[in-house]
Amino acid sequence: MSVDAPTYEDLDRARLRRRRPPGHGARAPERAVRPPRGRGRVAPQPLEARRSLAWPVVLFLVSLTIPWMILIGPLAMSIPRAILVVLVGPCFLRWVRGRAGPIRAADLCLLAFWAWCALSLAVVHGPGFAVQPSGILFVETMGAFLLARCYIRDADDFLALARLLFRIVAFLMPFALFEALTDRDILLQFFASILPSYADAGGDMRAGLYRVQTVFEHPILFGICTGSALALTHLVLGRGLSGVSRWWRSIVVGGTAFLSLSSAPMAALLAQVFLMVWGWSLRRNPARWKLLWALVAASYLVVAVGSNQTPVQFYISRFTFDPHTGWHRLLIWQYGSASVLRHPLFGIGFGEWVRESWMSSSVDMFWLLNAMRHGLPAGLLMLGAFLSAVLRVGWRKGLDDRLAAYRTAYVIVMTGFFLVGWTVHFWGVSYLWFMFLLGSGLWLLDASAEASQAPSPRRRARGEASPDRSRLRRGFEETRPNG
Repeated sequence: MSVDAPTYEDLDRARLRRRRPPGHGARAPERAVRPPRGRGRVAPQPLEARRSLAWPVVLFLVSLTIPWMILIGPLAMSIPRAILVVLVGPCFLRWVRGRAGPIRAADLCLLAFWAWCALSLAVVHGPGFAVQPSGILFVETMGAFLLARCYIRDADDFLALARLLFRIVAFLMPFALFEALTDRDILLQFFASILPSYADAGGDMRAGLYRVQTVFEHPILFGICTGSALALTHLVLGRGLSGVSRWWRSIVVGGTAFLSLSSAPMAALLAQVFLMVWGWSLRRNPARWKLLWALVAASYLVVAVGSNQTPVQFYISRFTFDPHTGWHRLLIWQYGSASVLRHPLFGIGFGEWVRESWMSSSVDMFWLLNAMRHGLPAGLLMLGAFLSAVLRVGWRKGLDDRLAAYRTAYVIVMTGFFLVGWTVHFWGVSYLWFMFLLGSGLWLLDASAEASQAPSPRRRARGEASPDRSRLRRGFEETRPNG
């Protein structure tokens, strides 16, 4: 009995059967088809770039650029404040029910901060007076913070947030440049022609340019808010992009914030740039951030021992364009801290604080003013909420490269806010911006490397899986015909 020798087609079929995973039928797998070159070819898009933000977040962030102030009786209602009035209740219920992740120490500190502030206002000014400011404080503090806690829940949301913030800054850039050259705030004038808006705080010239305000209450607040998008743009939005695409976006953000021509936003920008350069230059050293903390501690000791100023006074007096401004802020620290010591429990409320007769009533120091108005417990609770959020996220371990980059960006942005809070008070839009960004990074405490690579809910609804680029590449090479 003769046996026919196997042909080349038989050998090919046997080879394909060996490659086929167990459980599949006898049918040979289909070969991947190389996409056509030229006009019909679609450029690859990163998976994480396609998620859009929830509509409440988009509505809130866009409203921060609308400077209308509508008087409703004794209450001045801004557009973002009105939006938070509607959203704070649903967000609070989501948070209580655990739909914003586990309840964190930062959440409880902020809630206790608001409760103590309400109590202090009732003690200092009376219960009747305290109702309105306490309600506004709850809406602005817990509303903005919980909005981020509820709707920024994973890496895709965080990336979409960075993208929207960049677009807001890029939209403001041409108007800011025009205002810096002409001292005409055409954006604010446009909104003011429709409804009452913020007062024009421009007119001050520095280095041949006018300080820019655009749609914010003051040039300093414009610089703080736009500059806070720098690390998010470079490390989150720019991750995976080419060098040119990444750097031009970062330059747009930094250049726009620079037009505020204010020392506080400049200090925040420089701090972000320094921390990003430090992290990149020592990226192969796993102890790079511990080394930085050691240098900060050593610098603190040098100033504390070798200078006639405290470290806080040393920082306040030197991070200013104008020496007179630095000297004035030292006086604010001197008289403000004395006011806290005289009224340590409930503060002075909205009353006058003891100071020199020629000094302004403005207190340009966020971390101090809370203690002055509402007592030392309020100041410590706000600081505790901030440190609890930022330090816990900063110490989070077991993250993949993407989540680690997002963690670094969040901590760097918050570090900028911490530094600038010693020379500026966050109020109005800047306070809402700060509270929202503070809550936007706590999802990292619940994140895992697997979740970072998992398909988004939108893709899961369509039945799509997240593509693994290395697997796709290997699969294409294995099934590609030879020759």
